[in-house]
Amino acid sequence: MGVDRDAWAKELPLSTFINAYYQLRDVTSLDDCARVLVVGPGQGLVVPVLRWKGYSVETFDIDSTFAPDHLGSVHDLSRFSAGQFDVIIASHVLEHLAEPHLDVALAEMARVGRYSLIYLPVAGRYGALRIQPGVLNLDWQVRFNLFNYLERPDGVTREYAGGEHYWEIGRRGFRVRDVKARLARFFVILRAYRNVDWLPSYNFVVQSRQRVPKEHY
Repeated sequence: MGVDRDAWAKELPLSTFINAYYQLRDVTSLDDCARVLVVGPGQGLVVPVLRWKGYSVETFDIDSTFAPDHLGSVHDLSRFSAGQFDVIIASHVLEHLAEPHLDVALAEMARVGRYSLIYLPVAGRYGALRIQPGVLNLDWQVRFNLFNYLERPDGVTREYAGGEHYWEIGRRGFRVRDVKARLARFFVILRAYRNVDWLPSYNFVVQSRQRVPKEHY
């Protein structure tokens, strides 16, 4: 990370709470899950929440600042056995990997976990007009993103988010359909959605193809 690690570790913005809520919601929607690996725990808000809900949680990070249980990069999970975890959470992590390492990381996640939550940043600046009339759970939202749609990341240069990201959702080669196609090599996509409460995040809930009978693909 190019940012001040210690300062960032002490921050606790509203988006952290929103993201933790969605992670908890997505984890609890999956059946028969007890063991969770959180890759890139950041400020770690979701970890105590999941433990409070009764999950067994371990953390994994390349940066010792956050005192993870395991230190290393997500493209090498060789210390873990196949199917060791029920769920792997990688929230705003994979965009920090150069593209040559991306498929390796996805393959490792599919090997080690039954399910994965993969949350990714959306490119550019965002805006929305949202109407919640307060009846019948109605919630309408019109969204827009502003960025150079013609620019294509080379996948090996940190060009975005102040030099933190190699690529982001929406850019050429990484449109939602492109990312879905890449994920589908290793996972069955159960849900894919834009976080309406935190627009910079596009969320995928996936199941490892190694844990799904082929007739269910």
